[in-house]
Parts: sequence; C-alpha cells; structure tokens
Amino acid sequence: MTWNQQLMKVNNKQAILETILERAPISRADISQHLGLTKGTVSSLVNELLEANLCIESGPGVSSGGRRPVILLFQEKAGYSIGIDLGVNYILGILTDLNGDIVSEISRNTNNANYQETFERMKEMIHSLIKAAPESHYGVVGIGIGIPGIVDNNGEILLAPNLGWKNVNLKKDMEEEFGLPVIVENEANAGAYGEKKFGAGKDHEHLVYVSAGMGIGVGIILKNELYRGANGFSGEMGHMIIDVHGKPCKCGSKGCWELYASEKALVDRASEIIHPEGITLESLIEQASHNEEISELFKEIGHYLGIGISNISNTFNPQQIIIGNRLAMAKEWLREPIVKVVENHALKFNQDELHISFSVLSSYSPSLGVSAHVIENFLKTNLNQKYQ
Repeated sequence: MTWNQQLMKVNNKQAILETILERAPISRADISQHLGLTKGTVSSLVNELLEANLCIESGPGVSSGGRRPVILLFQEKAGYSIGIDLGVNYILGILTDLNGDIVSEISRNTNNANYQETFERMKEMIHSLIKAAPESHYGVVGIGIGIPGIVDNNGEILLAPNLGWKNVNLKKDMEEEFGLPVIVENEANAGAYGEKKFGAGKDHEHLVYVSAGMGIGVGIILKNELYRGANGFSGEMGHMIIDVHGKPCKCGSKGCWELYASEKALVDRASEIIHPEGITLESLIEQASHNEEISELFKEIGHYLGIGISNISNTFNPQQIIIGNRLAMAKEWLREPIVKVVENHALKFNQDELHISFSVLSSYSPSLGVSAHVIENFLKTNLNQKYQ
C-alpha cells in the first residue's frame, strides 16, 4: 500500500468513526450515503473498527424495503480517560469513558504552591482514579492536566505565577510515573475546549472562554479549533493591562486585569470591609442577597470583568463569550454589571451577534476539556496503528 493510499484509508476510517460518534445509531448504508464512500469501503473499514472494539453492532434497524440494516454504535466503554484540573487552591480529578461521560471524580481543596507536594497529591489522585476504572478493552488510555499558567507546545510549564512555578516538566514526570500518554494544557484552553465539546459553546464556531478563578485566563476557539498562538502561549489576557499605574502583579507588570476582576480580587476587597477570617466565594455569595456592601463588591468585580470582556469583543469579534471557573457561581450578581459595561464600551458592530454566557459545565470545563484531548489523541493513534 502506498503512502497516499494509507493516508486515504486513515482519513476515511476517521470520518466513519466521527460519523458513528455524531449520528449513532446508524447503519453502514447511511454512513456510505452521508460520506459519499462506496459500500465496500465502508463495510471494510467498519469491520476494522469492530475488530478494534471502537464500535459495536446493536442489532437490526428499520427496513426501507429490503433486508433490515445492522445498526452501529460507538463503544464508549472500550477505555477510560483521566482529566485533572489543577487550580491555585484545589485539585479536581475525573475519570470519563470515551464519550466524555464522568464515571468517577475526586476533589481536594489544597494549597498547590509547592511543586513536589502537589505532584504527590496528583499522583495519589490519579492512582485512585485508575483503580476506579471499570474493566475494559483498553483500560485507562491517558491523562490530561489543565494548569493555570503558560504551557509551551511540548507541554512544559514555563511559568505559573499564581502557583509560583517556573520551568516545570510535569508531563515528563507524570509519564515516567504512570507509563501513559500525558497532555498538559493551559487551564483556560482546556476550559474553552470542554465548553465547546460538551457545554455552552456547542453551537458556535468562534468563542472565547474566560476562566475567572483566583487568576484569569482566556481560551480562544476560532473556526471550531483551539487557537494556541505560535508557541502555545495565547490567551494570557488575565495579564492584559487595564491600569498602567495600577497594582503590581506576580507576572512582573502592573495593573493586570486579574488584579481587579478575579476571585482573589473579590476576596481581597471583601477582607477590607468585613472580618477577614474565613472569607470564601461561597460565603460572599450567601451574604450578597442581604448585605448591600457585599452585593456592591460583586458589582465592582462584574464591572471590571466587563472591561476585559469589552476588549476581548473588540479584539476577536466572537459569537460567544463564556464566563467559567469559580466566579461563574456568582452569575446572579455578575451578569448585569458585565452586560452594562459591554453595552457601553464594546464596539456596536461586535455586539450585534454577541452572546455572553456562563459555563453550563460549572467547575468541570477544564477537566472535561483535557479528558477530551486525551480521548481524541488515543483514537487518532489507534486509527493509524494498522497502517504503520
């Protein structure tokens, strides 16, 4: 088989698998008609997918005049993926099947400033998730980790200012520990991908995800593809300067957006007006309905979120901007001031078809996003193996 023939077979098999994923239950004949491939080609490649345990036959479907067709389904239980969302003060780990459905999860509130201690915590969590995986043909196929920092195209963490990490090769350390493929991704990129695949972004080709937690990161989807920039550093808009004479930031600059519009900014401001002990986002949300000072604080944070979102709208002209991570829990208090600022400051042409939404996946956007990346890499590798 020539290289061109191999490539065509891989591409056709991938198209068939994607069609089964998107349109199941579906017959071979319907796949042939949908993709414009011959019935013989579809039948041959479907047999390879059946042998690889990536799809299954579920019995006869409805006849359109002749013999009843055999219906195909994706075999989502053939393997499992692990997605880790590492925050500044928490770790969330999920185990999903190959369809992205969560099977098991573990969450820990913890300080993640020390790399070695954090690595041990993640290692323990991943071992627990692997043990929780049901028996399957492929077992756990890989691990994805979302990090609040600058990650290059090779998965090395160059800088995570809110963690205090610099030049850390978490991917290498994890692959040595588990012997599985590991993807390390910027947390906001992972969140954007999670929302695009499973959440609020499913219906839009051009969207921006704003991860508003202890810091702020941005994930950008253009023409349904995650935009990473030349070296993988795109989306660090938490360090967009909104006040050149403003507060000093851990990144080395001043007046960065996340100093005024993040969960940390909210908690810091709250500690100036109420007793500082035990202040959390959750406690402030509880108080906002009956404490005017607290509700005004949320309006202030929403105002500053709106400033950054106006800049994003003017820069990328997206169809949708999704606000996610922990501050999305306060959407009741943030929506109005955000929308007001955007209406007053974003260019009117950009507002015509702009939808400002809050995450529907809640805190699961990044972990589902990296888990989806792992699954896609596994499927691509599997489809290529027969022809290598």
